[in-house]
Amino acid sequence: MKVDARELAVTVAPGALLALLMLGVPGLFALTLDAGERAALAAALAPRAALLLLIWLVLAGALGMLARAAHQRFVAAPARLAEQAGVLLAVEAAASPPCAPGPQASAATQALAHAIDALAGQRDGLRADMQQRVEAASREVAQERNRLAALMAELTQSVIVCNLDGRVLLYNSRARLQCRAIAGAPTIGGGEVLGIGRSIYAVFDRPLVVHALDTIRQRLRSGAPHPSAQFVTSTRSGQLLRVQMAPVRGVAAAANAGEDVALSGFVLMLDDITRDYADDSDRDRVLNGLTEGTRASLGTLQAALEMLDYPDVDTPTRERFHGVIRDEVRVMSERVHELAGRAAQSMKTRWPLEDMLGLDLVSAAQRRIEAAHGCRTSAGEVDAVLWLRVDSFSLLQAITFLAGRLVDEYGVKLLRLRLATTGTRAQLDLVWIGQAMSTETVIGWETDPMRLGDETLALTVRDVVERHDGAFWFERERVRHEAFFRFLLPLADDGSREKEAAPIAPGDSRPEYYDFDLFGASESTSALADRPLAELSFTVFDTETTGLDPVAGDEIIQIGATRIVEGKLRRQECFDQLVDPQRDIPEASIPIHGIRPEMVAGQPTIDVVLPAFHAYARDTVLVAHNAAFDMRFLQLKEAATGVVFDQPVLDTLLLSSVVHPQQASHSLEAIAARLGVEVTGRHTALGDAIVTAEVFRALLPLLAEKGVRTLAEARAAAENSYYARLTY
Repeated sequence: MKVDARELAVTVAPGALLALLMLGVPGLFALTLDAGERAALAAALAPRAALLLLIWLVLAGALGMLARAAHQRFVAAPARLAEQAGVLLAVEAAASPPCAPGPQASAATQALAHAIDALAGQRDGLRADMQQRVEAASREVAQERNRLAALMAELTQSVIVCNLDGRVLLYNSRARLQCRAIAGAPTIGGGEVLGIGRSIYAVFDRPLVVHALDTIRQRLRSGAPHPSAQFVTSTRSGQLLRVQMAPVRGVAAAANAGEDVALSGFVLMLDDITRDYADDSDRDRVLNGLTEGTRASLGTLQAALEMLDYPDVDTPTRERFHGVIRDEVRVMSERVHELAGRAAQSMKTRWPLEDMLGLDLVSAAQRRIEAAHGCRTSAGEVDAVLWLRVDSFSLLQAITFLAGRLVDEYGVKLLRLRLATTGTRAQLDLVWIGQAMSTETVIGWETDPMRLGDETLALTVRDVVERHDGAFWFERERVRHEAFFRFLLPLADDGSREKEAAPIAPGDSRPEYYDFDLFGASESTSALADRPLAELSFTVFDTETTGLDPVAGDEIIQIGATRIVEGKLRRQECFDQLVDPQRDIPEASIPIHGIRPEMVAGQPTIDVVLPAFHAYARDTVLVAHNAAFDMRFLQLKEAATGVVFDQPVLDTLLLSSVVHPQQASHSLEAIAARLGVEVTGRHTALGDAIVTAEVFRALLPLLAEKGVRTLAEARAAAENSYYARLTY
């Protein structure tokens, strides 16, 4: 323990004084005797020297124990109490952890601890009351944020908002999917290329964004009221994206500030123009062919007509020119019909479609049929995880129309819907038991305008099918005595819809993908080492391994991580990936981490996972508990994987020993208990990473109380800790 020198002197002084008296009094007594008396005394004490030494040692030991007890009672206990009182001041918890100076503390110290607990209880009550007042005052702001979240979640366009350094402040789900396409590879461990506080230059080339931003600044200087810029870029998967940039103006008036100060960030709006470009290119090719071909045909027609104007043209020649005219007219007609067919097909296939869960479509059709026609319906053989890409409104109209014709004209009382995949398409069947119908009747129902109630629609069933670039037919199953209409529909592309797999908060339908506090952050204003800890971005991580000795061949079997940006924990932007160690997992370690060999079989190996984690942690400070252990495993794999973790590293174990030097334990559980952090998901990589992140956030204000506010100060304080001497 680190002890104050003055406190140590105060507790040691009484013992030292008594020891001095024990040695000094016999010495002074010996000085008062003459030589003969001293000789007689020495002769009398010589046989008892061992006994006197033993008595002196016993008295000295007793004095030492008294001094140690006095130190524990009057120095260590108050020091522990002071540390715990500091936690009460800094920790934001629902209930403050009680002060416990220890059983050796004096009655006065125990009474002081109870008084501190009472004051902390009053403080907690006041804090709860203040929190209620803040929540009441913040309802309107929360409502506005909810509106913004709903708006961003439902936008069909990809939107990303950045500050001037290119750090992401806001994005919606569609933007995340677009950036996945730009990355050109599946994400490992759930790590995304796009995230709050991450650099947009990991997604787009810096020169493109900088040039667009310079263009906006130039237009601002020219007095443009609403300047914008755009550029087109291609993704690794071959897509073409049109990116439009709009500025976010700063609060300060542009007239009194420099041009950089007048802007606080920019907005990027992304559009996938791959299909538009292909369609435009195809249309241009057809139009060019029509133009050039028509020009040549017109030239031929003109020449033939001019030859027919000559009166001396004989009959065979005249017939030959007539044949040329007929052939050119036929070719021109074919070209026009081809262009018209392409235009009609384009109008049908370009109708806006949306991704929809097949089970939801079947449920909606059941409700619509029962409400409109009073017919009982059921759903059977429906693939619960099948996604369709449909115009649900017109498709439900077609199904309801067909059901109505069956009920009205054939007296069907029960209809059944089924949905399954067949190759690259989905087949949706409307099934009934009863009388079959002729082909002419089916064609009539397919081509007649649909009628729903008193309303006659302009669309037909065939129009709806053609909008989906699908197929429709009638079929009868004689063995089951069933008949059905079958729709062949397109499946949704796996890359075009959001995968709802949030491992931490699965109930959140609209996770928080924004943080406007980052508008004030700027990496260009100060060096990383001198920046306050509260302003930095951190990747808090943990690993699970086959054992404790990486040099002897133990391997990583799981990496879990989460981010802290501007002091806020980003639970949605986590990294969680099992790793195939390509070796056995010892049975003794399985009860600790719960990872069995079959769980890692078929998972990516470390040479795939580690580069993905390196990309996830890019431009952040690494944080771990007992970081030397985890970093050793990572560093031993750097040569094989080609990645180097050269960013700064902070250790919550070392930082805890800086904040609480008097505490005996700095395990993750002990620190969490002291700081009021709830421990969940222990001994899983992601669970430990989240607990470590919460502990780290709770340590930040305590470090500030110790004068440790910047990254450089935190690293220096940690390196001077006793625990920093441990190596692996």
